Amino acid sequence: MKDNDFDEECVQLSKRTITVIPEIEKELRYISGIIKQQGREILNHYPITPQQFVAVQWLLEKGDLTIGELSDHIHLACSTTTDLVDRMEKNNLVERVKDPKDRRVVRIHVLEKGTHIIHEVIEKRQGYLEKVLKNVPEEQVETLNDLLHMLHDEMRSICDQEKETS
Repeated sequence: MKDNDFDEECVQLSKRTITVIPEIEKELRYISGIIKQQGREILNHYPITPQQFVAVQWLLEKGDLTIGELSDHIHLACSTTTDLVDRMEKNNLVERVKDPKDRRVVRIHVLEKGTHIIHEVIEKRQGYLEKVLKNVPEEQVETLNDLLHMLHDEMRSICDQEKETS
């Protein structure tokens, strides 16, 4: 293969990438919107708001967090997160507990009701996804899963690099 052939392949690849990237972005945006809408419809049957759902998910994933740590994860101001936690505490989804290592630190802990709701809602969301994918061959579902993991890993990698340079 000549250098010209290689350069021509690269140009063709770039042209294809230029036309495919907007399509991928659009599909991801549409899929995200549908998932968000389905999630909200499921949440309507539970005593939890979408923001509270996200907060409790982070707490379950990361363990007990301070208001500041939770604020960073859910991208809200500390004062907004405090109000959110106050409402979740009133609904018996979470409780504030003193950190055993440093009694001055208060952490947010998920209660059984919060854990139960999250697990139920996620189960229903997974059921919806299963219904969506029921006519897709298993091999393609596995390929989709692999590609989504790869996309997520690349996105995290870029975010980490950007954090290091800022």
